[in-house]
This record gives sequence, C-alpha cells and structure tokens, in this order.
Amino acid sequence: MVRDVDKGQQQIQSILAQHQVSLQSLRRDEATLENVFVNRLRQQGSDPPYLKFPCYRTGQEKGKTAIATQKLQKTFGDFWAVKDLDITVGYGDIFGLLGANGAGKTTAIKMMCGLLSASGGTIELAGETRQLNRAEVRSRIGYMSQKFTLYDDLTILQNLDFYCGVYGVPRRLRREKIDWVLETCGLIGREQTLTGSLPGGWKQRVAFGACVMHEPDILFLDEPTSGVDPLARRQFWRLIRDFAERGTAILVTTHYLEEAENCHDMALMVAGQIVAKGSPSEIKSSQPGQLIELIAAPNQAASNLLKSRLEAWRVSIFGDRIHLVLDQPESELPQVQQWLQAENIGVISTRPIPFSLEDAFIGIVQRADQRADQT
Repeated sequence: MVRDVDKGQQQIQSILAQHQVSLQSLRRDEATLENVFVNRLRQQGSDPPYLKFPCYRTGQEKGKTAIATQKLQKTFGDFWAVKDLDITVGYGDIFGLLGANGAGKTTAIKMMCGLLSASGGTIELAGETRQLNRAEVRSRIGYMSQKFTLYDDLTILQNLDFYCGVYGVPRRLRREKIDWVLETCGLIGREQTLTGSLPGGWKQRVAFGACVMHEPDILFLDEPTSGVDPLARRQFWRLIRDFAERGTAILVTTHYLEEAENCHDMALMVAGQIVAKGSPSEIKSSQPGQLIELIAAPNQAASNLLKSRLEAWRVSIFGDRIHLVLDQPESELPQVQQWLQAENIGVISTRPIPFSLEDAFIGIVQRADQRADQT
C-alpha cells in the first residue's frame, strides 16, 4: 500500500533492481479490506515477531521424492472417500491439497501419515512403502491435524516438553526450541497457562510449533491457519516457506485460496477425486473464457438474474462486485448489460481482470458438480 502510486512503483522497481530481483509484472489495484486491516495492525505494532527456526539437522536433497501416491483409494462401505489419488511431492516443495469440506483431503493425509489404512493403491513416504506407522518413519514426519491436537488440561510448557519427548528432541536442544515456540507465538511469560484456555488462533500457533520442533523431513499441515488472524497467517506462511527452503517436503490443505498461491504445485479435489492439478499459474491460465468484474446495484439481484440466464458457474459474488466468466465478452457483455437494465438494475462499471485462484477453484468445483449431476 502506497500513498502516491507513481512514486510507489518507482520505489518498488528501484529496490528490486538493487537486490537483483527480476520483476515479472507490476499492476495497480484497489486496496482490499484485508490490506487495510493488516496495514492498521502493523501501524499499531501488532505484527508477531519473526524468529529464524533453530536448525541443527541438514535438510534433504531438494527435488528427491518425499511423498508419492498411486491410485490411492479409501472406501467406507459403499462410499468413496478418496478415489485414484496420484500425487508426488519432492523435498523442498510445498504441495497444496484443496477442496471443499468433505472432498477427502483429511482422509488422504491420514492415509499418507499411516494413521488410516488404504483400501487400495500405494504410498511412498520418505522412501518407505510398508508399515508407514512405524516409529522410524513417524520420527521423520510432522503432522498438524485439522483439529487442535495438544492436550487442553496441560500447560503450554508441559505440552511442548511432552512433544519434545515424543519426537525424540535431544534434551540439550529442548529449551532453545521451546523458547522459539513461545517467543514466536508471543507467549513468553504465559507458559504456565493451561492450553485449553487459549483462543483458537493461539492454539493453532502452538500446535504448529510443537509439530516442527524435531525438524521433520516431511510436514503435513491440515488447515493450519484455520481461525488465525491475517498477521499470524502471514507469519505461518513465512515459516512454511523457510522450512521448504531448507529441504522439508510440505503437504498443506487450506480454505484460504490466496494462501495457496504460496504452493509450488497443487491438486483440487472434488468428491474424493482430483479434478485439476498443476502450479497456481497453470491452474489459473487453464480456465475457460475471460473474467469480467461487474459492479451493479443491487448486487444480489444482479447475481440472481445472471445465474438464471447463464450457467451458474459463470457468476460469483465477490464482496460488492460480481465476477462473470464470458467466452466472447465483446458480443456477450452488451447483452448482459441489456438484461440488467431491463430489470432496472444499474450497471456502474465493468472491466476485464485476471483469474484469481479462488475464481478458478469456484469454477472448477461447480463445473465438476454439474458434470456429476448430468451423469
């Protein structure tokens, strides 16, 4: 966020050039509510501290396969929770597994961790393909579940000390690692607080610290930032990128689509199956048509009308505006405007915009649901 756009662009270009960072694209945009909210919090000094993680182990060779599944399946009776899941994650990679609630993400992670037996297919984890729940394999992975996994009736310090023992962190290193978690979470002086009394976002931060203290080669994070404020989410992802940079393989699920831009590769799941796979850029560029941002009043009435005239997946409300996918905007947009004006719905502005990952996700999921209904 800058006060003077032209001056701000010049400053950005100058700073990047000084550090020999190539600039691929730079465009002006309106500030979102989250931009404003985060900016105000930072002005008030609310940004959580960033501390480099105390590492003592050498990371794995980047690019070497850490996680691989082939035709992975899980059924519960006649219900397919996961069907023919094929993914590969290398050391140093951040792989995102995205999908709506009930898509099969958590079930897939539990199978990869050895916590749930597969109904079919194969899993390779840290070079192992059998008995993935063995202690030797588990010592190389970190797992943060969707629900808070620490013990509510223990203090923060007791929880962290317990997990140091479970994961085999050498005693001489425990104090430094526990202090890192406490300081990163802003809990110095509160280590004797019962964990159950912490707000949800604080619990998530402690849980993340607990699952990385042993410096895992592979890290499974199931919605790690759920219920976490925007500043803490940014801190989470800076730490995640740091772990990837040192060679940790990371598989993460999230409902925050802007976060998923941090992933090197990702797969979108619908009803237990992968319906799209690739880098965030590849997934966005593969979307059909042109995305149009439409501002109309009243907004909901405009959305209802357009969904009655067009395929539902082409129309989505984003805050106070509508995102509309058109195949031929030059000929179709005037028709859209006529429909709205005929119903006394004012068209304030229209403009073409690039697909965001959230736009792509909504379109892919709704088109997959449409195909399923037709079959």
